[in-house]
Amino acid sequence: MKIAFQMDPIGSVNINADSTFRLAEEAQARGHELFYYGPDDLAYEEGRITARGQWMTVQRVPEQPAILGPREVVDLAEVDVVWLRQDPPFDMHYITTTHLLDRLAPGTLVVNDPFWVRNSPEKLLVLNFPELTPPTTIARDLETIKAFKARHGDVILKPLYGNGGAGVFRLDQNDRNLGSLHELFTGFSREPLIVQKYLPAVSKGDKRVILVDGEPVGAINRVPAAGEVRSNMHVGGRPEEVELTERDREICATIGPVLKEKGQIFVGIDVIGDWLTEINVTSPTGIQELERFDGINVAAKIWGAIEAKLA
Repeated sequence: MKIAFQMDPIGSVNINADSTFRLAEEAQARGHELFYYGPDDLAYEEGRITARGQWMTVQRVPEQPAILGPREVVDLAEVDVVWLRQDPPFDMHYITTTHLLDRLAPGTLVVNDPFWVRNSPEKLLVLNFPELTPPTTIARDLETIKAFKARHGDVILKPLYGNGGAGVFRLDQNDRNLGSLHELFTGFSREPLIVQKYLPAVSKGDKRVILVDGEPVGAINRVPAAGEVRSNMHVGGRPEEVELTERDREICATIGPVLKEKGQIFVGIDVIGDWLTEINVTSPTGIQELERFDGINVAAKIWGAIEAKLA
């Protein structure tokens, strides 16, 4: 097959951690051809959805993770699969790419389905499952956020469309910075904020559970660095081996059919203690760490699901 990756710059990926690199590596091992382009290179041209990019061969060489061919324009209707894998911010640029990629259906499979990626951002999709999530408020109004904090005391405040742990703050009962943080965030963004009750269990780790076509395949635990509330590996969280619990499986059994129905083949959910906090569909990570810990080739499982859909 011909596989296109819409992703961030390939030259800067960490070959030992990047999930997109591992997906490309597995595809190449299966004999598929790989095409690489950035989101800025996607275009609508008189009825065609095109991308200006390069055919590539990936390799486990840190200084040169890919050997790239000359730049050329490819009609994405002529490839079999397009991977939507650039990192957020989940802004209008990102949303526009999903609208363009929508137009490739049904001839080209886009993973994850861009319609539902657009309509299921990580911190909003969890609102469909209030019985699984900690107390949550999404608001821009300061008084609403203050009232939530007064009810719950110790809270986590973060931007609604952030990623990688950026802009995450813990505000405990004695904190006096809510007004200043609200002023800071609303000064540069028109988006609401999300506030959740702080879960003390995060000190033992924030579990990333990987689902493939709605089924859990394994998990890693991300433990915050000393003195840090965030467990994201982007900000120093330490990955550890961990087993799926009965509660993890219960959560997956509830959300898995919805994810499968909406064409979300590769999903990473975040679980703290017994609570679901995020459903990551835009650019989930963690498959290389899981493969090292448990020997589970998640990339192979993902490609197996994709190939089954195209059979």
